[in-house]
Amino acid sequence: MEDLLYVIPANSSKEDILSALKAHPEIKFVSLVGIDLAGNDTDEKIPMGIFLKDIDDFYAGTAVQTDGSSVVLTGIATLNNAKVDMPIDPSVNWFIDYNYEFFDEETEKPVGTLRIPAFLIHEGKRVDSRAVLKDTLAFVKKELLGLFKKHPSISGLEHINAAEIEDIQFTSATELEFWVKTPLEEVDIEEMSASQVMQEQYWQRTHGAVRTALEHVVLRVNAYGLGVEMGHKEVGGLKAQIDESGNMTHVCEQIELDWKYADALQAADNELLVRTIVREIFRENGMEVSFKAKPMIGLAGNGEHTHIGMAGVLKGGKVVNLFSPKEMTKDFMSAVGYGAIMGLLKHYEVINPFVSATNDSLNRLKPGFEAPVCIVTSLGHSPAVPSRNRTILAGLVRDIQNPYATRFELRACNPYTNTYIVLAAIYSVVLDGVRVAVTKTTGELCAELSKEAGAEGFYFEKERAYRSEDDVFEDYTEEERNRLFGAPPATVWENVSNLGNYPEKRTVITAGGALSDQIIEAFVGGALLRWKTEIIRRIIPENRDIVRKAKEIQASFVTDQDSYNWNKINGIRTYLAKDSIDEKSLFTLLINALNEGDYATASGLQVEMYDKVEELKTLYDAYHKNMI
Repeated sequence: MEDLLYVIPANSSKEDILSALKAHPEIKFVSLVGIDLAGNDTDEKIPMGIFLKDIDDFYAGTAVQTDGSSVVLTGIATLNNAKVDMPIDPSVNWFIDYNYEFFDEETEKPVGTLRIPAFLIHEGKRVDSRAVLKDTLAFVKKELLGLFKKHPSISGLEHINAAEIEDIQFTSATELEFWVKTPLEEVDIEEMSASQVMQEQYWQRTHGAVRTALEHVVLRVNAYGLGVEMGHKEVGGLKAQIDESGNMTHVCEQIELDWKYADALQAADNELLVRTIVREIFRENGMEVSFKAKPMIGLAGNGEHTHIGMAGVLKGGKVVNLFSPKEMTKDFMSAVGYGAIMGLLKHYEVINPFVSATNDSLNRLKPGFEAPVCIVTSLGHSPAVPSRNRTILAGLVRDIQNPYATRFELRACNPYTNTYIVLAAIYSVVLDGVRVAVTKTTGELCAELSKEAGAEGFYFEKERAYRSEDDVFEDYTEEERNRLFGAPPATVWENVSNLGNYPEKRTVITAGGALSDQIIEAFVGGALLRWKTEIIRRIIPENRDIVRKAKEIQASFVTDQDSYNWNKINGIRTYLAKDSIDEKSLFTLLINALNEGDYATASGLQVEMYDKVEELKTLYDAYHKNMI
C-alpha cells in the first residue's frame, strides 16, 4: 500500500490536485466534511468525475448543498429554511479515506474517498464549528499583532522585539483515550476497579488482537503524516482470556494515542481523522471502541487532554514560543504565557459549557480518577524544576531544555468535546488575559496568579484562588474546593446556564464575532435537546431496569440484616419508580419537569436520581453478597 495517496497538502493548487487525483483512479469519491455545532461531521459519496468536472463550483460553494435541519444547527437551519451551502476549505490538509474491505478491480487497491473539510453557510453566513475556529483565530491574531506593536518590550520576552512579530501560530494537540472490548460481553466492574487501583494495566504490554490493532493504528496514522508520538495502555482494563479456539475473549482495555501538534484548525481536523482510523481498525480486529467520556461508571473515563500553545514568527522567519521566558530557570513563563493561563482560568465558567455539554461528559468530571473538576492551575514547585500536577484543570507543561515545548494542558476535555468550538473560546479568553499581562512584570503576574482567596487582585476575583501545587482532592475538603475554586456544575443545565450567569465573561468570547450570540444559542439549544432526550429515552429506562433487577431474593435462611436491607432497598425502588394517585415517583417528576421546560427543577431531580440509583446499587450489592 506504499503507493497510496493519503494526503493532499494544504493550499495545493487546483492543477496539482487534479493531477494527483487523475494519477490515483482508486480514489472514486469525494465527501465534503462540514462540522455542525455538536461536533458531528457530514459525509456523502460524490462520484469523483463530478468533482473533477466541477471543481470551481466546489470552491465557490455552489456544487453541494445539504439539508441543514438534519444537522445540529438548532434555531439556525429550520425545516422551512434548511438550505445550507458547503464551500470547501483549501487552507488545510485533505485526507483520503480508504475502504479496506472494498478493492478496485482495475487498480487492485482499496477504494478511496477524498474527504475535503468544508464550511456550512446559511443565509450567507458561516455557521459551522470549523468556521467559528478559523474566524476566531483570524480575529485574535489581528488583535495580538496590534498589541505587540504597541508594547514591543514584554516581560520575559526581553530577547525579542515584540513589534517585529509578523505572524502568530496557534498550536494545539489532543491526546485520545478510548476503551476497547470484545462485543456483547459483560464486564466485571468490581474486578476492573480493583485492577485499576492496583495499577495492573497502565503502560503494560499489549497482547493479541489489541496489540495488532494498536500497531495498525500507529502505522496508519503515521501514513497520513500526523507523527504519532506513542500509543500505550491506560489505567483501565482487565486481563483477557483465551477460548478453546485460541482466540482472545473478554477483552476490555483502555488505550491512549498521542500525536504531534499542529495549527489549531488542522489539529481539530486531525483529531477527527484519528478517531475514524481507531474505530475502523479495531472493528476490523473484532473489537468495539468507545470514545464516551464515562462508558462505565466506577471506572476511569476517557479524557482528551487538549494542549494550547502560541508562537510568534519574527521578521526573517525565526519562530519563538511566546509562552516561554528568556530564562527558563528563573521564570515559569513570559508575561504572554501568564496572560494566557489567567484568561483561561478567569473565564472558564463560559468555556466549560462547550467542554462538557453532555450527561456523559459530566459523569466523568467528578472527584476521583484524577478528574479535573476545579478551576485551578499548577505551575510547578519552582521554575528550575518542572513538575506535573494531575489533579488540576489546566496545567503548565514545560521542559527546561526545550523552550518550544512550553504550553498549557486543559485536562477536562473528552473525545466527544467539540474541539473547534473549545479552541475558539480558549484563544478568545487568552487574548483578554494577554491584553492585561503585556503591561505587567512576570513577578507581578505570578503573584496575581498565586494570590490567596480574599486577597485583592488586578485581574482575578477577590474571593477565589487560582493556583495550587497540592493534591486538589486529598489536601482539600469538598467545601474548601468549592469555596476556593468554585463549585463545579453537576448537570448540563447547570453548565450551560453559566453562559447567562456571567454576561461579562460571555462578552469576552463573543468579541471576535465568530462565536456569536446566535452560534452560542444554537449550541445551547442543541445541547439541551440532547440532554432532555437522553434522560427521558435512555437514562431513565436504564435506571428502571436497575430498579426492576433489584428483586427480593428467596433464601432458606434470612437474617435480620437481610430484612433490614431489603426494606431499605424496596423503599428506594418505590421512591424512584412507583407512582400512586397522590404521589409521583422521582422518574415521573423528572420526565414531567423536562417536558414542561422546567429545567432548573429537572436539573435538581437528575442529581437526586443519580444519588438514589447509586445508593440502590450499593445496598443491593451488599444484600446479594450476604445471601448464602
